[in-house]
Amino acid sequence: MKLVLTEFVTLDGVSQGPGSSTEDTSDGFTRGGWLVPYLDEAFVRRTSDWLDLADGLLLGRRTYEAFAHDWPQITDPDDPFTVRMNALPKYVVTNTIAEGTWNPTTVLRGDPVQTVGELKAQPGRELQIHGSARLGNALLAACLVDTLRLVVAPTVIGSGRRLLDHPIAPIGLQITEHEVTPNGLVILQYDAIGAAPLAEYEGVTAFV
Repeated sequence: MKLVLTEFVTLDGVSQGPGSSTEDTSDGFTRGGWLVPYLDEAFVRRTSDWLDLADGLLLGRRTYEAFAHDWPQITDPDDPFTVRMNALPKYVVTNTIAEGTWNPTTVLRGDPVQTVGELKAQPGRELQIHGSARLGNALLAACLVDTLRLVVAPTVIGSGRRLLDHPIAPIGLQITEHEVTPNGLVILQYDAIGAAPLAEYEGVTAFV
């Protein structure tokens, strides 16, 4: 399977608490809910299309527990995500819980790089990480992420946990899709291409 990391971020790179003020208040974060003012039909359509490609969801423990609490409670028959989110296989990377409550769930214990690598080797389409920024960051650093999907909100939030903040070698990305929604969300899709290329600037004539 291809490992795809989907994240919502602000212009200053914050990924914490996009959906509400109470979603993630760790480390005293009080500025959650920054994505919601910009939601629109184009965003819902695009994220629904992405979910159609999933053969499984890969989650860290904190995101898993939040999703396991919330998604089974959604009863709106017109919600475009609920049936698929509840039915898809869930894989939670953790050494602190023995079993999941949001079925079907498989707990991946041990070294995340090893267990996720083994899961990736199985046949299928996309294994999608939603939220779980710490897990996604670690797997990106380990060169296990194949595709990075970013939804960038037109806001600078000024505090909170940033997504791409890791002391590793530079990672090269190649943009494959881009879109701007009517409410100003910038949707970007990148494929990981290995080490980031570096070069010396030799003047504009080198590019014309």
